[in-house]
Order: sequence, then structure tokens, then C-alpha cells
Amino acid sequence: MNQRDYERKYLPEFVYGGIDGAVTTFAVVSGVVGASLSPSIALILGFANLFGDGFSMAMSNYLSNISKEELKKKQDHTAKKKALATFFSFIIIGFIPLLSFVLALITKSPFLVKNQFILSLSFTALAFIFVGWLKGDIVGKNKMKSAIETLLIGGIAAAVAYFTGYFINSLIR
Repeated sequence: MNQRDYERKYLPEFVYGGIDGAVTTFAVVSGVVGASLSPSIALILGFANLFGDGFSMAMSNYLSNISKEELKKKQDHTAKKKALATFFSFIIIGFIPLLSFVLALITKSPFLVKNQFILSLSFTALAFIFVGWLKGDIVGKNKMKSAIETLLIGGIAAAVAYFTGYFINSLIR
């Protein structure tokens, strides 16, 4: 199997895991910021989401692929690889929204502490663009259109989470 075939074989898992990892983690961060909660809560909930949801997605992917393969009477070797591709993509891309919060916590840099959310938003937008661009490149579609589409989907999800956090916080206070 050449490199291009390998990329195509695991592209759906990479795209699905990467986008969902970034969307759900940034949704947690956005909800926390929208609710005016502490950055430490963003880190706690963000990492809980990152690993809990990442594991859940990988296992769901595995079981889904096993089911398909059982119907086709195949072995589960490919399903395991696809589950791992989903998990690692989710963790790696999904960590990006937390990066500025982690760096702010570690370095105590006033700039990072003050701009955690803006940096998280910027890094996450770049992650969406990267995943969309890569998807477009591998499938031979318009890379810019694919990148913008991915960015818009992620941005809408983040806006929904932010305003949900803001709204729930306004009900509680």
C-alpha cells in the first residue's frame, strides 16, 4: 500500500476524530468562558472531555467497524487501526483548544493568562483549517473550500456552546 492509499484509508477517522476533538474541547472551553467560570475549570472539563470523549469515540468507531466487518465476515485488524486513528486524531487535534490554557498555567505569563480564550480560539481555528485543508488535499477537492467549510462548522459549534454557557450562567446568577 503506497502512502496516498494509506492516507485515504484512514482519512475519515482522522477528519472525524480531529474535528470532533477540536469541536467538543473548544465547546467546553467556550461554554466555560461564556459562563464566566475560572480557567482552571476549562482545563479540568477540557481534559476530562479530551480523554473521556476521545476514548468513547475510538471504542464506538471500533465497534462500528467490527459490526461492518462481521457482516462481511472479516477480521477485526482494520477496525482496531481505525479506532486508534480516531482516538489519536481526537487527542492530538482536540488538545489544541487547551494549549493556551496549559501554557498560561505553566508559564504564568501575563499575556497568556490575559489572552487564553482568544489564543484558544485562534489555535482552534487554525486546527479546523488544517484538518479541512488536508481533507481537501487527500480527496482531491478544493482545499480552500474544504478548510472554510470545516472552520464554519467548528465555529458554529463553538458559538452554540459559548452562548449556552452564557445563557445558563445568566439563569443561575
